[in-house]
Amino acid sequence: MPTTHDTRTTHTLTTTDANVTATMPLPPAQAAALERAGVPPRVGDVVEGTVIAKDTNKVFLDLAPWGTGIIYGREYLAARDVLRRVKMGDTVTAQVVEEENEEGYIELSLKEARRAMLWAEAEQAVANRQIFELVVKDANKGGLLLEWQGIPGFLPASQLTPEHYPRVEDGDKDKILQELQKLVGQKLRVSILAVNQEDSKLIFTERAPEAADVSSEASDAATSARSGGSQSSRKRDTSLLAKYEVGQEIEGEVTGVVDFGVFIKIEEGLEGLTHLSELDWGLVSDPRKLFKVGDRTKAKIIEIKDGKVSLSIKRLTPDPWEGAKNRYHKGDKVNAVIIKYNKHGALASVEEGVAGLVHVSEFPSEEVLRHTLKLGEKYPFVITVFEPKDRRMILSYAGEKPWLTEKDHNKTANE
Repeated sequence: MPTTHDTRTTHTLTTTDANVTATMPLPPAQAAALERAGVPPRVGDVVEGTVIAKDTNKVFLDLAPWGTGIIYGREYLAARDVLRRVKMGDTVTAQVVEEENEEGYIELSLKEARRAMLWAEAEQAVANRQIFELVVKDANKGGLLLEWQGIPGFLPASQLTPEHYPRVEDGDKDKILQELQKLVGQKLRVSILAVNQEDSKLIFTERAPEAADVSSEASDAATSARSGGSQSSRKRDTSLLAKYEVGQEIEGEVTGVVDFGVFIKIEEGLEGLTHLSELDWGLVSDPRKLFKVGDRTKAKIIEIKDGKVSLSIKRLTPDPWEGAKNRYHKGDKVNAVIIKYNKHGALASVEEGVAGLVHVSEFPSEEVLRHTLKLGEKYPFVITVFEPKDRRMILSYAGEKPWLTEKDHNKTANE
């Protein structure tokens, strides 16, 4: 049975090994569901339920007071080794993949819950500035490719320590790549700088504080030698940060463009990150289409924490959802352009910066959805959920549905 928890509360999730459990705090997005007392869980929320029934390919969970959850189909197959071992009365943690299916059940995924827990660990590592020793897998002209817990990540050249930074006088990119390739196969001490769960990627920095505990005098000496420069750099950063505050507008030079966003040099020795989600109110799939190294741009400081500066470019302009809340209402018919597919369905843009989710459950399959709704094309929809405060909109396709029978069409018309 789901309960309301503080975001610091830990939850246990059984992995594919029935004898292994992983305990970690939920990420903010999932923990929020458990804080909304009395509000039904939404897609993406992690919940706990008690097993009340089992079938050969289904497990039912009691999610009182919200209803009954079900794990079945491909979600059951993905976790069948675990689910075959659960017994009546066992507590299971899972993630909501559909709020209510045609039979009235809340559809759940054990696989997605495991994934959510892993991302929770990554977010916790960011908060704790945890240090990891990771092997450099590859290099490109922008930085190094790493991997943590099976999740690919990127270490921008701008986030390397002076010891490893590729110093090339003429800035030749091929020469920079040659220098970076020398690090492939080496272990670097890094921390996670940012988490991009949607694209399943991480961004790392080598500039994080070094771990205090070491296992040998040799390691201690090496750590001390490395951290000397880092300590002076952190002191300089602290001094520089004193001149800035949240809400302040700055202008700087773009020093790095990566999948996660854009690095901007505020002044010598001080750099900020504009996350992908803060570049524009509209959907940005590739920051490189908007910025390149050397560009000058303005940004707003939205957070200063642990020596790091978070920036936003989109917040220099009004939030389009503020205007949208007066123009749209639940039940309105709108035309929207398909701008992206994701695991839940498709995103459709109603206007610049305002988009809604078209859930895959409206279609016989993901393939039918993508065949029916083409990227870049405009289609009619009905707004079924509109929560501008949370920037949340759900759309129902109102176009032709050839897969429906005449009986289905009549039922839909009567509704």
